[in-house]
Amino acid sequence: MAQAASTSAPRHPAERGIVGETFHVIIQTLTLLLAALLFSILVEWGGMVFFWPDEGTAHSRDMLAAELTYLNEDFKRSIVTTSPTLFAKRFADNFYHYGFEKTGFVKFMAWMKAPPFTGDNRIRMSLRKIYMPLSEYLVAAMTVSQVFAVRMAVLTLAMPVFLLFGLVGVTDGLVQRDLRRWGGGRESSFVYHHAKRFILPAVLGTWFVYLSMPVSVHPNYVILPFAVLFAVAVAITSSTFKKYL
Repeated sequence: MAQAASTSAPRHPAERGIVGETFHVIIQTLTLLLAALLFSILVEWGGMVFFWPDEGTAHSRDMLAAELTYLNEDFKRSIVTTSPTLFAKRFADNFYHYGFEKTGFVKFMAWMKAPPFTGDNRIRMSLRKIYMPLSEYLVAAMTVSQVFAVRMAVLTLAMPVFLLFGLVGVTDGLVQRDLRRWGGGRESSFVYHHAKRFILPAVLGTWFVYLSMPVSVHPNYVILPFAVLFAVAVAITSSTFKKYL
């Protein structure tokens, strides 16, 4: 009977260590970035078909120009780098270089764009028939990828904002915790655990929403609301932390 009871007991999954948890977070982050990039490209393609068919690739080029304008006008200083605009441009250029030039994708497109000549092989002729109707979509995908890289640079430069808001949230939460502790207030583990779950999504949600937006929006309109949500989650988590360790 004891053996049967032990075999029927539910097995809990082994907890990950520091290395495993770090690796898990890295994989989640890379998956999130890849999903945001693919989603932004698919949305751009859908817009080219249904919403802005007359603009074509000009829509993605205008987005890239607008993102660079926001950098030139509003990102003059940063804790991360002395020249935010140059940092973002280099990041976008490197993304384009390693993503499209090093992989040979640019050469492939130039080879496909070249006019056919006498004696051209059938494989190239067949590929060219497939490529020509899709050429604008591929160019738009490349431009959207550059927009994606610029936005990644902007988010990297904006991460100290989350640290600042988080510090304010922790300070306010610990003050509220001390008031609750000395005032004999009641604890709520339910609120604590649910507020704790919103901390990481508040940060990752900023990246996914901003990176996948199909239109150009000033980064402050996306980053600041998520930073406030992050600060509120941190403050509630700190304030509802158990009174006695």
